[in-house]
Amino acid sequence: MNRKSLLIGVVCVLVLAIAGLTYLLFSEKKVTRELVQESQLDKEDLENQYTEFSQQYEELKRTVVNDSLSRLLDQEQLKTQRLLEELRTTKSTNAMEIRRLKNELATLRKVMVGYINQIDSLNRLTTQQKAVIADVTHKYNQASEQISTLSEEKKTLSQKVTLAAQLDATNIVVEPRNKRGKQAKKVKDVVKLAISFTITKNVTAENGERTLYIRIAKPDNGVLAKSEENTFPYENRTLTYSIKKYIEYGGEEQSVTVYWDVEEFLYAGQYRVDIFEGGNLIGSQDFSMK
Repeated sequence: MNRKSLLIGVVCVLVLAIAGLTYLLFSEKKVTRELVQESQLDKEDLENQYTEFSQQYEELKRTVVNDSLSRLLDQEQLKTQRLLEELRTTKSTNAMEIRRLKNELATLRKVMVGYINQIDSLNRLTTQQKAVIADVTHKYNQASEQISTLSEEKKTLSQKVTLAAQLDATNIVVEPRNKRGKQAKKVKDVVKLAISFTITKNVTAENGERTLYIRIAKPDNGVLAKSEENTFPYENRTLTYSIKKYIEYGGEEQSVTVYWDVEEFLYAGQYRVDIFEGGNLIGSQDFSMK
């Protein structure tokens, strides 16, 4: 009798455990599916905003008779279209890249307001031109309100996606050094670039060996590389890397430093460091050398 009761008790425990695991599995799949759907809607909304900005630049150009200003508007419109193409080729789950393109859009809005003010100050504007500018300004205000509302609605989703999807590299510092190991003040004295950054804590990320790819872009957007074969896959294309670094990640905050030995001619200007891991852009930093 005791053995029978014990057996029944064990069976009941196993049934309850299996039921609990099944419920957790279906709940996790439901949350993941909802996150993917929300991310896709977020990306589609951002694409619509970029498309609208490009159209607004087209409308602005019709109101301008100044050739110099018209060329500047052309450049901003081309930049908007280029960023739109980048967005269309970016996966909706790539939270870091989507966040970067949102920031780019905020910059475009500020630039557009500046051009609107310049155009509005020209005495030769006709009544029709002023009406177009007012219309663009109205659309800009509507876009700002939509973005503000979207930010509130997507705040929780962005936090979940950022936490679960990828690592983040912060506190990126690039120090040009001379042959004595000191900080170089002029680009002609630079023999080494010391790049340090912090991989942030993420207890949900998988532990183990991770491969970091660091790209150093010159002012002309060319990438410093020791070999043409130094490449890695990213967003359905192949990119060249400058430095490859293996780390053992355990979920805690981790400091990383890598070095680039300068063996090529460097010139003064604005440089950029991009850090990739697991198919994601996890950090970027601009730096200049004089």
